Amino acid sequence: MTVSVNTAVTTAVNGPKDDAAALRPHAEDAFADELKALAAADDRPRPARWRLSPWAVATYLLGGTLPDGTVITPKYVGPRRLVEVAVTTLATDRALLLLGVPGTAKTWVSEHLAAAVSGDSTLLVQGTAGTPEEAIRYGWNYAQLLAHGPSRDALVPSPVMRAMSEGMTARVEELTRIPADVQDTLITILSEKTLPIAELGQEVQAVRGFNLIATANDRDRGVNELSSALRRRFNTVVLPLPESVEAEVDIVSRRVDQLGRSLDLPTAPDGIAEIRRVVTVFRELRDGVTADGRTKVKSPSGTLSTAEAISVVTNGLALSAHFGDGILRPADVAAGILGAVVRDPAADRVVWQEYLEAVVREREGWKDFYRACREVSA
Repeated sequence: MTVSVNTAVTTAVNGPKDDAAALRPHAEDAFADELKALAAADDRPRPARWRLSPWAVATYLLGGTLPDGTVITPKYVGPRRLVEVAVTTLATDRALLLLGVPGTAKTWVSEHLAAAVSGDSTLLVQGTAGTPEEAIRYGWNYAQLLAHGPSRDALVPSPVMRAMSEGMTARVEELTRIPADVQDTLITILSEKTLPIAELGQEVQAVRGFNLIATANDRDRGVNELSSALRRRFNTVVLPLPESVEAEVDIVSRRVDQLGRSLDLPTAPDGIAEIRRVVTVFRELRDGVTADGRTKVKSPSGTLSTAEAISVVTNGLALSAHFGDGILRPADVAAGILGAVVRDPAADRVVWQEYLEAVVREREGWKDFYRACREVSA
């Protein structure tokens, strides 16, 4: 079958046809009904250009039931005060930095905050070692630049510039992955609320409603640490790992259910037992001690985060659906756990084998899981 270049480009620019659902809708699209219901019920004061009041934004993140009976599903399971501090920060002139180990839902919280505050979570700069200064400030349409010289028509605004001019919320992911000299382009933006355009002798001033959410992995210290000048421009909120097994099981269950529906995977009967097992293994290896506190275990080099537990269970669900009987079993999650734990083939494999023999083998009701893990580890 031949597909014209024009057709391919049109699809890429305009998005998929109506009968082709997005694999991962943006938060403002996936939860549009909840945002609409909150806006209708929200009679509290709203900061300039906010779609919802701070109270409604927090309710959207943490979940609740509205007076008309509409149920708002929790997007984040964690301390309420952290969410309230994060939301309040966005209502001030200080930017918000979400800090935490991998898998603590920093990106997830950032996206949903932007969706609730501005109705648009797509003003995003993805931080990498190769992120250029133009990604934060602005770039140029070189055809226009060569033909007519520097002008506003030739200027290509960054997501941050757009957010400043429209009073929206911009997002910068993995801030500490960005080179230090590029990071510091944010200092003037966050302190003076202006972005100079030196080539034109002009500037873009932030209008009311503008703010910025950045995320950073606190295990990246030493990669491109924030300068003290930049760090002072942020109010930092540290997102912790789930406090209890029950909280983590709830998080994993919710996200697996959402991902399963988007991938058309059937709901696994009694899958909660395997989810609890995966979470228990991850927490014990992460903490270096068994849940009962009786046995110390070595921790592997990986983070074994909640996000990785979600990935392991989702992959197991796909295996059970496509190559099994649709019931999530130990054999379906064993390979995924092995891949998550054994990052260093030498050291981590020893840690995993010791954990299997000292903990899993002796645990009542875990014999099938032990056999499955031994089989994939052989």
